[in-house]
Amino acid sequence: MRPVVLFAAIIMSVGLTPAAALAQSEDAVNASIDNVLGDHALYQKTIEALQQGVKNHDAKAVAALVSYPIKIRVKGTEKTIKSADQFVAQYDAIMIPQIADAVARQSYSDLFVNYQGVMFGNGQVWVNGICKDKACTTVDVKVVTIQQVDSK
Repeated sequence: MRPVVLFAAIIMSVGLTPAAALAQSEDAVNASIDNVLGDHALYQKTIEALQQGVKNHDAKAVAALVSYPIKIRVKGTEKTIKSADQFVAQYDAIMIPQIADAVARQSYSDLFVNYQGVMFGNGQVWVNGICKDKACTTVDVKVVTIQQVDSK
């Protein structure tokens, strides 16, 4: 029996759909974060705060979660946002609907994790740990990338 057919037969025999069998769990995401980036609790706290801030259109709350300076493409022009005040002033131009939707609709169990951080949507937003000391024994988890992603 071919591997794909065998896989489908096995998961259906235990009552799962192929999508359910391939979906990650929150525990799997936490394990990925722990293994690749560090303490998942720090990341989960920032992820939840970011999603809440975006859902509430709370520019100050979102701005507090960003690592500055950050390069962002605003209305087709790349800008360096140097402070939370600057971010708040340009919030609607930065957090355009495509980006805000990617953050707000992201399911924790579907987050993508690699050495670059934790990705929302198709790469619209990334969070990662920012070292607080030379040995990087403690980190602040912050938004490190915000970008419009072409859908092809």
